[in-house]
Amino acid sequence: MAACSNSMMLLLTLCICLFAHRGFANDDLSIVGYSPDDLASNDRLIDLFESWIAKHAKVYESLEEKWHRFEIFKDNLFHIDETNKKVTNYWLGLNEFADLAHEEFKKMYLGLKVDLNKRRDHNPQEFTYKDVQSIPKSVDWRKKGAVADVKNQGSCGSCWAFSTVAAVEGVNQIVTGNLTSLSEQELIDCDTTYNNGCNGGLMDYAFSYIIQSGGLRKEEDYPYIMEEGTCEMQKEESEVVTISGYHDVPQNSEENLLKALANQPLSVAIDASGRDFQFYSGGVYDGHCGTDLDHGVAAVGYGSIKGADYIIVKNSWGPKWGEKGYIRMKRNTGKPAGLCGINKMASYPTKKK
Repeated sequence: MAACSNSMMLLLTLCICLFAHRGFANDDLSIVGYSPDDLASNDRLIDLFESWIAKHAKVYESLEEKWHRFEIFKDNLFHIDETNKKVTNYWLGLNEFADLAHEEFKKMYLGLKVDLNKRRDHNPQEFTYKDVQSIPKSVDWRKKGAVADVKNQGSCGSCWAFSTVAAVEGVNQIVTGNLTSLSEQELIDCDTTYNNGCNGGLMDYAFSYIIQSGGLRKEEDYPYIMEEGTCEMQKEESEVVTISGYHDVPQNSEENLLKALANQPLSVAIDASGRDFQFYSGGVYDGHCGTDLDHGVAAVGYGSIKGADYIIVKNSWGPKWGEKGYIRMKRNTGKPAGLCGINKMASYPTKKK
């Protein structure tokens, strides 16, 4: 018992020495959040960690927890640095997720429940954009006013709701001219027949809920609370946004995905389980990922830069992640499923004028 007490006192003393205020040397951090000098010594790493804690307003329950998070932070930092030395089209950075082990991150921030066999067996004639003959070289629905501000799902696995809402907000603006921020929380609380709130869901099921329930309420009338709540059914007291139906884009067809995307934002699913997704900071992402879909996002445009073709993807991890909450994902990969499976499960709502 005395040995345990002595060990604990030694740990606490070490933590106090390590994390005492040192005067941060990283007031003006680089685009990736660190400089090569920061990796040169443990003292510099401690300074960087303290600077990062202050920037992201992190609070830990104990010195032991802080020490544990420092060790994870170091491991993530070295992964980021090694990756940035190898890749050329994108880069990683120290974001607010830098103290999370990758398995922790995936459990907290991914939440798509995919069963492709349960998707509607569409007649190809139902794909409303099948006869589109030509599309613009680039489209950005943000510039057209059809994309609301980037939102943050927090540690609730509700990405499916944010993907659904982004697509509905888009088609509603295109048809009515009004960009209305809508409620993910209503979907989390009330769309429970097939979807599972913070434990995952599917965008097509959410579209069906919106149709059957008579619309979706505004964000301001049913705000997000980052956890599952009790369904509030008094819709007659609130303004709602309706959709008429929804369609699936033919699977594994980038051509058809772009036809649809040229006309409206889409709900799409990707495999975001790769470690680089956690720390993506900018550029055209062309890194390693599989096609086992685990994250719902929204495609809001496409374009090209210096010969690199990409799809603009809106995420729901807050505006500090990626390119102000967005990621540009490489297209024209030559693979039917596309990078990270983005062509496998795209869908979109429809709305009558």
